[in-house]
Amino acid sequence: MSGLAFAPGPDPRVEVLRVGREARPVLVVDGLLTGAEDLVAFAADTAVLAPVKAAANFYPGVRAPAPAGYVQVLVTALRPHLAATFGAPPDGRAHVTCALSMATLPADQASLAQRLPHIDTTNPLQLAILHYLCGPPHGGTAFYRHRATGFEAIDSARAPAYLAAARREMAESDGGQDGYITASNPLYEQTVVVAPVFNRIVVYASNLLHAGVLADRPASADPRLGRLTANTFFRAEP
Repeated sequence: MSGLAFAPGPDPRVEVLRVGREARPVLVVDGLLTGAEDLVAFAADTAVLAPVKAAANFYPGVRAPAPAGYVQVLVTALRPHLAATFGAPPDGRAHVTCALSMATLPADQASLAQRLPHIDTTNPLQLAILHYLCGPPHGGTAFYRHRATGFEAIDSARAPAYLAAARREMAESDGGQDGYITASNPLYEQTVVVAPVFNRIVVYASNLLHAGVLADRPASADPRLGRLTANTFFRAEP
């Protein structure tokens, strides 16, 4: 597919949530870009969505590189909001990776780490940018508090205590979670859920405990019907 065109939306709606007891910011923007429908068509007609190697990533599904033109427009349109919400530099160099993603792995084939809340990194300066290319009834994104430690974000200082507690809990109780976590359980308290809305973008620090709200058997593997998202990691560089 050629001729993909993305541009800033005419009237984006911006909301900043303060999540949990730690009041960490989560940015929600609807209508930031035009061209989301073309991105769905690209995923369906051109992209080669393939399983993620378990050793490299815990994502429970398939992924493909996103078009470079999309990534450039996305980051340019978002940077003023990243500066206002997270204090990220409004311009300059940044390390950015982006993939089109579909959660397709049935819960009975997923590892315990894939079924429970997770972080992407302990680096609080890395931001996760989740662009919904689907809507209801696909599950949204939930944020959590680890009950034993009270942590909602895991940085390098907190990581040893959190990992020790989490490993002990998993060994003792198999994590207390049979399917994908979709609500509070004995180990994690859900603090907020951001609903999936087509062309909604959700941004949060990658070290926040979070999880997709996934059905035990995710929906269709067809990008036009399933839980299609664009997942971007952004980290400003000096």
